[in-house]
Amino acid sequence: MKRTRGAAVLAAAVLSLLPVTARADTVHPDPQPITGQQIIHDPTVLRLKSGGYVAYSTGGIIGARTSDDRVHWKDAGNAFAEPPAWWYEYNDTGDPWAPDLSYRDGRYWLYYAVSSWGTNHSAIGVATSPSGLPGTWTDHGKVFTSETTDHWNAIDPALIKADGRLWMAFGSYWSGIRMVELDPRTGKALPGAPVHHLATRPDEPYAVEGPAVVKHGRYYYLFASHDACCSGVNSTYKIKVGRSTSVTGPYTDSTGKPLLEGGGDLLLAGHGRYVGTGGQSVFRTQGQDWLAYHYYDAEDAGTPKLGLNRLSWGRDGWPSVR
Repeated sequence: MKRTRGAAVLAAAVLSLLPVTARADTVHPDPQPITGQQIIHDPTVLRLKSGGYVAYSTGGIIGARTSDDRVHWKDAGNAFAEPPAWWYEYNDTGDPWAPDLSYRDGRYWLYYAVSSWGTNHSAIGVATSPSGLPGTWTDHGKVFTSETTDHWNAIDPALIKADGRLWMAFGSYWSGIRMVELDPRTGKALPGAPVHHLATRPDEPYAVEGPAVVKHGRYYYLFASHDACCSGVNSTYKIKVGRSTSVTGPYTDSTGKPLLEGGGDLLLAGHGRYVGTGGQSVFRTQGQDWLAYHYYDAEDAGTPKLGLNRLSWGRDGWPSVR
C-alpha cells in the first residue's frame, strides 16, 4: 500500500482527531460486533486446522491476533521475533505491510510486503509455518520485487489457485493491480513469468490497491481498495469489486465497465463511525465467506479496527455484505 510505515500508520490514525459527522446508513451494514483486541490494519484472517482463528496485519513485525470464536480477539504478539535481515534493503526499520495468509500442501503460507512511503522500490516475501501461529514462521526471502524503473509496485500480495496453477495478485498506485504466476513448490514467481494487468484508475495517482481474488461459481472476483487510506477519520478508502471468467482478466463490473478503465461495483464504503473501509481480504469458514477489513473508528479518535461481515452471493453472482 502506498502509505507510511506500519507503525506510523497506527500512530497517525490514533492521533487523527478531526471531527466527523456520524449518520445512519441504510446501504452499508455495520461490521459484526467483536470484543477484546480490535486494533488492526490490513487484516488477513484464516481458520486454523487446529481450531480457532488467526489474523495477521500491518504493524509490529506482522502483528498477530487470535480468536476462538471470531468474536473475541486477543493480542498474540508478532509473526516474527526479529525482522529478517533482507527487509532492511527496503526500509530503515524492517517494517512489513499487508500480509496474506493461506494454507496449501500441508503448510501455512504468509506473504507480505516491505517498502517505504512513496516508492516502488519494493519486495514481496514469503514465510511458511506448520501451525500458522505467531512465532512458528520460517522466512524464505523474496518472492517478487519492483524497482523505480517498473510500472508497478510489488506490495499488497494476494494468493489464489486457479486451474491447478498458483497466482499472486499485487499492486498499489503506479499502474494499479497486477498478477504474476508462482511456482507452487517454492511459492515464488516463476522466472520470466509475464506480469498481467488487472485494474487501474484513469487518472494519477491511480488510487487502487490491496487486491483480493476469490473464485465463486464460474467467475473470479477481484476486490480492491479505492482512494486514500492511513489518514484516520480523513481516510476515503472504499471497497470495489469486478469479475472475470479468467483469473488473469479482463475484469469488469456489473455494467460491463472494465476495471482497467476505473470500473468496479461499490461493495462497502465508510458510514457513520466506520470511516475508510478497506485493506480487505476474504476467508471461508464453516461453509460461509467472510470479508475482513479495517476501518477508522470516528468515535475512538480514528483508531483502526477490525471489521468483519458475511459475504453473500446474489442470484446474478455478484457479492454483497451483510
